[in-house]
Amino acid sequence: MSEDIRENKMGVMPVNRLLVTMAAPLALSMLIQAMYNIVDSIFVSHVSEAALSAVSLAFPVQNVMMALSSGTAVGVNALLSRSLGSRRYDDADRYAGTGIFLSGVSAIIMLLFGVFFSRRYFAMQVADADIIRYGGDYLFIVTVFSFGVFWQVLGERLLASTGKTLYFMITQSTGAVINIILDPILIFGLLGFPRLETSGAAIATVTGQFVAAGLAFLFNAKVNTEIHLRPRYIRLNLKYAKNILAIGIPSMIMLLVGSVMNYGMNQILLVFNSTAVAVFGIYYKQQSFVFMPVFGLNNAMVPIVAYNYGARRRKRIVQTIKLSVLYAVLLMLVGFTLFMTIPETMLGMYNASETMMTIGVPALRTTALSFLFAGFCIVCSSVFQALGNGGYALIVSVCRQLLALLPIAYLFSLSGRLELVWLAFPLAEIVSLTVSAVLLKRIYREKIAPLPD
Repeated sequence: MSEDIRENKMGVMPVNRLLVTMAAPLALSMLIQAMYNIVDSIFVSHVSEAALSAVSLAFPVQNVMMALSSGTAVGVNALLSRSLGSRRYDDADRYAGTGIFLSGVSAIIMLLFGVFFSRRYFAMQVADADIIRYGGDYLFIVTVFSFGVFWQVLGERLLASTGKTLYFMITQSTGAVINIILDPILIFGLLGFPRLETSGAAIATVTGQFVAAGLAFLFNAKVNTEIHLRPRYIRLNLKYAKNILAIGIPSMIMLLVGSVMNYGMNQILLVFNSTAVAVFGIYYKQQSFVFMPVFGLNNAMVPIVAYNYGARRRKRIVQTIKLSVLYAVLLMLVGFTLFMTIPETMLGMYNASETMMTIGVPALRTTALSFLFAGFCIVCSSVFQALGNGGYALIVSVCRQLLALLPIAYLFSLSGRLELVWLAFPLAEIVSLTVSAVLLKRIYREKIAPLPD
């Protein structure tokens, strides 16, 4: 096949149109995913408070699964796109096959955890028999059958790596919708099904993941002509696995750092009261509707930058980065405006008490100040990953969440004034902005500037 025929749209389509057409379906699918996360918790909360607590306690383990799956997928995404840009088509196929193998290995690790530790994990933290039972049942199912989520995430990123973002949206949205439909049926025993409670929530989750994974690989086989999922490449190839993990491991650690930050903030806020912790949880649920579209934009930007880096097209790389920063900042300004103008409405969705309103309104408005800087920082981290410098993204994440946010929040908490603790968020984002700008300048000088116009 000639190079002209094999040329991907990421190398020829006008950059603005390319970025918008690739990012729009990804942003929409991310919003649907954010909606599912909230709806799922609402359904479980109607079983009992113990059931909701159990599913909440299971989140760190699920976050580990997402860290492993997303880290592998990010590495495959960047390297596959770069290989296509430099016309190394066989390398692209080998990265895809190695990624499938690595995802399967991760799923086996989680399966073993589920078989031997799912119930013990809860027994180590709580003495409540209901929480242990609800949590053990839920975690056993989502870990033992985790092949679905690992191959869903990878299959979707294979589509994104070649610009097939519409199919990405179809697979992720289909999985989320199936999950939302099955949740009430299986949790409460509707339409003749038995009442399965948290086990039903887990079955709904893994069912949606397996359907989405099947769709993703069907689309990759039928419409993703730039790559070929050759069975002989689905194995451990140390050369390709090393390259994938060099980019993916920093991404994995970044997600795990987020879990550490959440745990630390909860401990700081518990010194004041449990309502402050609840407000922090609400903030994270609400801000996902702001950040998810930006993450969708990033998922579109990474393969474009990686592809054109492989093709040695500096102008398209620079233009993509500038437009991504512009759109990310605009999206964040929308979120900032909403948090500033209607915090009472946001809190009211959770049946907030008067105390929660008193704490929550200033909290949402103060934390929203971080949105003014976050858009630039998020784009920079994705640029680092696209160019093979995942370590830079990790440095930014650690500086923001562990070296700035938690220490600042702790120091402000010593004053006894809760309203000062929320200031840690915008101050930490300023630190992140500074570090991101320094590292972006460095990577531009080392990797982008030497490329021809």
